[in-house]
Amino acid sequence: MTTLSPAPRRALAASLALAACLTASPAVAAATAPRAADRDRTATTAGHGTGVGLDRYYRQRLGWGSCVKGPDDTMGHDLEKAGVQCADVTVPLDYAAPRGRTITVAISRLKATDTRHRIGSILLNNGGPGGTALDSPPDVRKAMKAVGPRYDIIGFDPRFVGRSTPLDCGWSVGTSILSAGLSRASFERQVTFQKGLADKCRATNATVLPHISTRNTARDMDVIRGALGERKISYLGYSYGTYLGTVYTQLFPGRFDRTVLDGALAPGDYGPRLLQGAEPQNEQALSDWAAWAARRHAAYGLGRTRADVLATVRSVVAASARGLTVGTAPEVFRLDDTQVPSLITGAIADDTDPRRAALGEQMSVLAKAADGRPTRLSAQFAAALRTMLTGEDAKSAMAQSAIICGDKPAPRDPERYWRDIERSRTEHALFGPLTNNIGPCAFWDRPREEPTQVRRDAPGLIVAATGDPRVTYKSSLALHGLLPSTKLITLKGANRHALYGEYGNTCVDGKVNQYLATGKLPDNDQTCVKRAD
Repeated sequence: MTTLSPAPRRALAASLALAACLTASPAVAAATAPRAADRDRTATTAGHGTGVGLDRYYRQRLGWGSCVKGPDDTMGHDLEKAGVQCADVTVPLDYAAPRGRTITVAISRLKATDTRHRIGSILLNNGGPGGTALDSPPDVRKAMKAVGPRYDIIGFDPRFVGRSTPLDCGWSVGTSILSAGLSRASFERQVTFQKGLADKCRATNATVLPHISTRNTARDMDVIRGALGERKISYLGYSYGTYLGTVYTQLFPGRFDRTVLDGALAPGDYGPRLLQGAEPQNEQALSDWAAWAARRHAAYGLGRTRADVLATVRSVVAASARGLTVGTAPEVFRLDDTQVPSLITGAIADDTDPRRAALGEQMSVLAKAADGRPTRLSAQFAAALRTMLTGEDAKSAMAQSAIICGDKPAPRDPERYWRDIERSRTEHALFGPLTNNIGPCAFWDRPREEPTQVRRDAPGLIVAATGDPRVTYKSSLALHGLLPSTKLITLKGANRHALYGEYGNTCVDGKVNQYLATGKLPDNDQTCVKRAD
């Protein structure tokens, strides 16, 4: 999932850390003391019921100040120009030992300007897991149109993500989500590689790993709510953020207001093999892209028909088993059959022309490399490869694995993965070896807590596209069934993950904004259609 700006990052954060492209740095509180007018409303107005020892976290006063961390902090300067302020929220590392070690969670706030009609605060999560939302309030304010000024829009980096207290396992790669490749030998290399990733995290962060989980992030969210002085908080979550939002509703019933879950994931579908079961949707998205590329053969040279383009993709993957070298000095990259399928998967979760063009350029380069011809990389493709193959942005991938592995256990036996991979090859030759591959969770310590079960209903608005290659439409329907008070907005005809404020569908955006403005869900489920253009 390639990140070009804060908005597209949200849309593509479902699974591949390759796409996160996040900046991780220690969370540092703003040095300036808060002015009286900027102090949070006293936490005595907030509903707690938090348990012994947690009141000091809920009642803390936040030191709002500049988001700028230094002269080269582009994100901080952009947030400052938009009127956003930042603060750190102190939370316990272990909620069972609240008097023990603490960590910080970085948050940002774009305050309501229509204070007379203020609704409250809305908290943002962009998915991943491991995605940051600190920089998202200006984009969300824009998407919310007329209702935006009525909210304090709150971005946050979950524990051990972005500018919150960081996690550093010393990884030298930007994703652990890779294919098993075309052979048993490549799978064996994956077993060694993934075990090495887990071993590095255990060796460097054994004391914190048990506390990196979605349930603890949800607890942090409630501390944020209390520190903001809100009795209830609204929520906008994309992709994995819909799972996080669901967990929050189960742990803290009565403390949420308006909830939007976009690209909604049923809890039963969340786990270490995030994309397992989505092979048909990814194949359909790839096929639709191939038809698009065939109409632009003059630009990309991949084939004049859908079938020809797909044949080119297969030949590139086959050639990558021998290794593909792309780029020119000083940036030269070597790719194999575990990495090329990951690149393709990361590029097809968005059927807009710019994203399809990016994949067209990438496949054109890889096809030339497969033929032994010299290649030149665009700045965008080079950045994606640096993210994937080096440790330049590894901290988001480390956080992603730590959260997933801390939430649900994975099968331990490598032979089980190999059997699943071999069974999947017949029907899903490209995507099956990726969705069924082994990962670091196979070598992780078991989670400290059991996964959250949905046992109580919760109202909210679910948004889903019928052709979503990341979170299947079936999964969104399943969550809708578990939460019968929710209403579902379906976008027909789109191979796209994450819609509201991202995809430009006025029907979807309008219905979400109406709910955010009124707090009233539609009487029935709603259907929108992708525009013909």
